[in-house]
Amino acid sequence: MKSTGIVRRVDKLGRIVIPMELRKVLNISNRDAIEIFSQDNTLILRKYEPSCIFCGNATNVTTYKGINICPECIMRMQKYIKKNAV
Repeated sequence: MKSTGIVRRVDKLGRIVIPMELRKVLNISNRDAIEIFSQDNTLILRKYEPSCIFCGNATNVTTYKGINICPECIMRMQKYIKKNAV
């Protein structure tokens, strides 16, 4: 992990501001979703990019009933269903 040298205080509502320089570098725009991870005593923020629940691919993902699935996995499931149809 690389330190940016930027320090921000948490406000009364628990918010922090991500500096504009970092938002530009990380391609984060207003209203973008951010994932929050914690490990030990560390918080990690990452721009949320939906990915396939099965393979992790983030290209051309389709959401079906709240689950993200890529075209390749959809084709694999269709083949599996056709092969195992009774």
